[in-house]
Amino acid sequence: MRRTRLGLLSLLALLTGAPSAAWAQAPALKNQVKAAASKALAKAPQAQELSDALKAPRPKGGEYFGLYLMDKKVGWFFTDLTVLPGNKAQSINELIFKAQVGTRVSERVHREVRVYEAKPGGKLLSFTVTQKGDGGDNELVGTVAGDSLRVVRKRPGQPEEVLKPLPLPKETVEDADQARVALLRGQKVEGVALDGTDLEGYRTVTTVEAPEEQVLGGVKAKLSRVSTLSDKEKVPVTSLLTTDGKMVRVDFGQTMQARAESEAVAKRLDLVEVFGLTRVVLPKPLPAKAREVPGQVKLVMKNLPEKFQQDTYRQKYQRLPDGRVEVTVTAAPPAPRGRLPRPVADPDGGENLKSTLAVESEAPAIKAQAKSIIREEKDAYTAARMLSAWVYSNMQKDYGASADRATDVLRQKKGDCTEHSLLTVAMLRASGIPARRVDGVIYMVNSDGVPALYWHEWVEAYVGEWTQLDPTFNQPVADATHFYVGYEGNAEITPLIGSLQVTDVK
Repeated sequence: MRRTRLGLLSLLALLTGAPSAAWAQAPALKNQVKAAASKALAKAPQAQELSDALKAPRPKGGEYFGLYLMDKKVGWFFTDLTVLPGNKAQSINELIFKAQVGTRVSERVHREVRVYEAKPGGKLLSFTVTQKGDGGDNELVGTVAGDSLRVVRKRPGQPEEVLKPLPLPKETVEDADQARVALLRGQKVEGVALDGTDLEGYRTVTTVEAPEEQVLGGVKAKLSRVSTLSDKEKVPVTSLLTTDGKMVRVDFGQTMQARAESEAVAKRLDLVEVFGLTRVVLPKPLPAKAREVPGQVKLVMKNLPEKFQQDTYRQKYQRLPDGRVEVTVTAAPPAPRGRLPRPVADPDGGENLKSTLAVESEAPAIKAQAKSIIREEKDAYTAARMLSAWVYSNMQKDYGASADRATDVLRQKKGDCTEHSLLTVAMLRASGIPARRVDGVIYMVNSDGVPALYWHEWVEAYVGEWTQLDPTFNQPVADATHFYVGYEGNAEITPLIGSLQVTDVK
C-alpha cells in the first residue's frame, strides 16, 4: 500500500507552474510592483505586446522550493516562466519527491515544459510532460494541430502511442502565472489549467487577500498574500510573496508547505519514513467484529472537518457536544434482490465508466484480460468479485514497482494498493460495471505493535447499489476497518494528514 500518494502529484498543479501558484497584492505596494514590472518589461525583446504574466516581476533564473510534509522534507521543486524568441513564452516546472515507503525508497520525478504565445491571452501551443521513477517512466508530448490537441505517449521499450485527438486546450499564458497576473491587475483572476497527469482542463481562480507581516532574515517585512483554488484539487492554497515578486512560502493547510530555498538547500533531502509519519494512532485495537462481514465499528474522531461528515451507505456520523464526531462504519454485501446484470448504467451519468489516461478501460489488453476472467458471467457483483480476486492472486505485492497507467500495471503485474485498485477499476469499467478508486485509511498493527489507521486505496463498484471491494487484501466486501474520505486524486483530503485524530474506539 502506498498510503502517501494523497495529492502529491495533484499538488504539483498548485505548487509549480502558474495555473496554481499564488501571491497577492497589498494596495500600498501597487506602485512599487508596477514600477518593477515596467523595468522587467523594458528589458524584454518585444515584437508585440506581452502578456501580464510576462510583465510581472519574478526572480531571474527561476525559483527553487523545499517541499515539507508535517515539517519533514520530502522533496523539492523548480519553477520558471521566460520569454522565448518568436513571440513565445516557456514555462518549466519540475518536482522531485523522495521518501521511505515501507522498506523501499520511493522517488518520483515529474517535469513539465509548456510553450505559449507571448501576447495577452496567448494560447498554449505545446507541452512535454516527463515522469520517471515511482509510477513508471513515460513522456507525453502534446502539440496544437489545427482544431485539436495531438498527444503522443512514449514509454521505454514500448512503441509510441498516439492518443485520440483532444479538444483545444483553454489554458492561456496568463494561466502560466495566474498569481502574478492577479497581483499586477489588483483583482481576482480566473482561467483554465490543463492538468499534466490526466490531460483534463480545470477551472482555477486566484483571489487577492490582505497582506501580512513576516520576519525575513531578521527584518520585519510586509508580504503580499493570495489564495488559489482549482476545481480539481479543491484545496485552498495560500502563498506569500515579497514586493519584488519573490515567493517566500506556500501553505497547503497545516500539513504541506513549500519554502523558498537556494538550489543547493532545496535539493538536500531528509529520508522520511512516511508510513509512521502519516498514520493515525488509535487509543486501543479495533474489536474483532470490525473484521467481520457483516461487521461494524465506531470511531470517535477529532479534527474531522464538517464537509467530510456526509452519511453514506457505509458510514454514518453523529456530532458530539464537545465538537468531536462519532462515525459508525458498517460493512455488508449488496442485497441480492438489487443486483443487476451487466452492462450496468452509471448512476453518475457515465463518469465511472469512462476510459481515461490512467484508467485505460478501452485498451484492447485490458478488455481481453477482463473477458478471459469473467467470460459470460452476467451478474455484475459476481463479475466484480471475480476481477478483484484475480488481481489479488496474480499481482505481486511490491512497493517499489509502481505504475500510473492500467496497461503498465497489467504488463508488470506487481505494485502496491494503488496498482491493485487501478487495474481492478479498469477491468470493471471494461466489463460494463461502473467503478472508481477510493482513498481512505485502513486498520493495521505493524511490527512496532501500535494499532493505527494507515492511508490506503481500494475500489467501489456499482452493481445495482454501490459496494466496496479490496483487491489488495482479497476482500469481496471491504470490511469495516476501511474508513473512506475521498476518491483517487482528490487532494481535498490532504489537510487531514497529521491533523485527524481518533480519541475512542467502540
